[in-house]
Amino acid sequence: MLALLGYAMVIVFMILIMKKWLSPFTALISIPLIFTILGLAFGLYPPKIGQWALKGLESVSITGVMLLFAILYFSIMLDAGLFDPVTAFVIKVAKGDPVKILVGTALIAGIVSLNGDGTTTTLICCSAFIPIYKKLDMKMMNLGVLIILQNTIMNLLPWGGPTARAISVLKIDESVVLRSIAPGMVIAFIYMLFVAAYLGRKERKRLGIVDLTQAEITELTVVKDPEVLELRRPKMIWPNAILTVLLIALLVMGTFPSPFLFIVGTALALLLNYRSMKQQRERIEDHAGDAVQVVILIFAAGIFMGLLTGSGMATAIAQSLGSIIPDSLGRFWGLVVAFISAPGVFFLSNDAFYFGVLPVLAQTGYTYGFTPMQMGLASLMGQAFHLLSPLVAFIYLLLRLTDLEMGAWQKEAGKWALGIFVIFVVVTIATGGVPLMINK
Repeated sequence: MLALLGYAMVIVFMILIMKKWLSPFTALISIPLIFTILGLAFGLYPPKIGQWALKGLESVSITGVMLLFAILYFSIMLDAGLFDPVTAFVIKVAKGDPVKILVGTALIAGIVSLNGDGTTTTLICCSAFIPIYKKLDMKMMNLGVLIILQNTIMNLLPWGGPTARAISVLKIDESVVLRSIAPGMVIAFIYMLFVAAYLGRKERKRLGIVDLTQAEITELTVVKDPEVLELRRPKMIWPNAILTVLLIALLVMGTFPSPFLFIVGTALALLLNYRSMKQQRERIEDHAGDAVQVVILIFAAGIFMGLLTGSGMATAIAQSLGSIIPDSLGRFWGLVVAFISAPGVFFLSNDAFYFGVLPVLAQTGYTYGFTPMQMGLASLMGQAFHLLSPLVAFIYLLLRLTDLEMGAWQKEAGKWALGIFVIFVVVTIATGGVPLMINK
C-alpha cells in the first residue's frame, strides 16, 4: 500500500510539472502533503508529518544557503566586468580566423557558465559574438551549439541546478561531488575545444580568413550601454580574478564549507567593487529574484523528500523495484541509472527527475550496495542532453537571438552531446566515482 501511494505521488507530481498545471514550487509542497495526509487517513504511519517535513528542510538548508550566495557572487562578478577582458582578448587574437573565433566562443561560454545560469551565459556570449559572426558571415548554428554544450558541462558544478538538486535529495557532500565530477568535466571541456576547432576548420575552408581592421575590432569589444558601463569596475579586474580563482580552488580542495566560502566571497566582492551601501543594496536587489527562485525550490524539495522518506514511501518503492529487477542487472545499477538519466532529464524537468525519480532509483541502488554519492553521480551523467530539452526555458532565448530552428539545432548539438555523455560515464567509472558493477 505504501509503495502504491508512493508511485501515485511521484506520477501525479511529474504529470503536473510536465503539463505545467502547477509550478514546481507549489507541486513540491502540495502533492506530497496531499498524499501523505491520504496515507495518514488509511493509518499507514503515525501522525508525524510536521517532524518529517522539518527534517527534510534541515537536510537541504546548507545547500540552499550555498546556492543563494553562489548565484549572488557570480552575478556581482559579471556586473563588475570580470569576464570582459577575456572576451575582448579572444576577439583581438582571433581577428578574422574562424578557427580562433570558434575556439574563443567555446572558451568564453565555458568561463561565463561558472555562475551556473544559462540565461546569463546566453546573453553574454550572444552579445559578444553575434556581431562578429554576422560580420564574417559565419554559421550561427555553431554559436548555438557551443554555448549550450559548454553550459551543459559547467552546469554540473555544485551550485548549478541539477547537481544542487541531487545534493539536496541524497544529502551528499558538495565538495566530494565536485572532486568526483571534475575530471569528467575537464575532459569534456577539452573535448568541446576540439569540437570547436573542427567546426572552425570547416568554416575556414568555406569562408577563408577575413582581416578585420583595428577600428572594427574595437567596435566589437567596447561596451556602450551606459547602465552596464556604470556597473563595470575595470580597475578591479585583477583583485576579482584572484578572489574568484582562490574561491574555486578552496571549493575543490574542500578546505572550508562551501556556504561559508560563498558568503565570505559575496561580502568581499561587494566591498571590492561597490563601496557605498546604496550600490551594494542595488546589486543584491537586482539579483535576489533569480537566487530566490532557485533557493525556494530547494527548500520545497526538502519538504517533498522529508515526507516521502519519513512516511516510508521511498523505502517501499525501492523494495518493490528491487523485487522485480534481476540480480544480474542490479549489480550494474550505477550504469543503469546513468542511462536512465539521459532520457529522464530530457523528457522531464530537473525538478521532476531529481525530486520525483532519483529518490526511487537511489533507494533501489542502496539495496544492491550502492552509496548515495554513487547514485547522485550516476544521475548527473544524463545532463549531457538536458539543455537540449524543450522544457528548458532559456534555450528559447538562445534560439531567438541566433535565429535557429529548434529541430535542426537539437540534431546538430545532440551528436556532440553524445560524446559528452560517453566522456562523463567512462571517466566517472574509471576514476571510481561510480563502480561499473558491485558484487552484493
